[in-house]
Amino acid sequence: MPKNISAGKSTNKTVFVLNGPNLNLLGMREPEIYGSDTLDDIAGQLEDQAHDLDLDVDIRQSNHEGHLVDWLQEAAADEAQAVILNAGALTHTSIALHDAIKAIAVPVIEVHISNPAAREEFRQKSMIAPVAKGTICGFGALGYQLALDAAHKL
Repeated sequence: MPKNISAGKSTNKTVFVLNGPNLNLLGMREPEIYGSDTLDDIAGQLEDQAHDLDLDVDIRQSNHEGHLVDWLQEAAADEAQAVILNAGALTHTSIALHDAIKAIAVPVIEVHISNPAAREEFRQKSMIAPVAKGTICGFGALGYQLALDAAHKL
């Protein structure tokens, strides 16, 4: 079941924040890599920041690739300002996400809590990066805030 942490009426000042597999386990899963912030903690930080930037955020998480594809298409249909996407492990395998991003005009900012380039070899190739507006990685939960600031400035 997809988890929609925070949703309101979507406007062109809306930034979708989409989170993929296992990100619902933030704060518990490998805190030495991913930190102690939960996804709810990150959502709260983003909601506060979005308010200050006069933006709306629509924050969602799913362990299912198809939900992420549907939400990317929804962001385009709603003419969202941007999408912040942490696709988790799907980053390295999902041609479907690559194609969905390529098919929409909404800019997508790829976010990773850890630095995939400093990790296992299989994590070093992103299927998302070639079609994303940009990538922010290695700054922990702060990466989401950096991405929201970037989305605001687009």
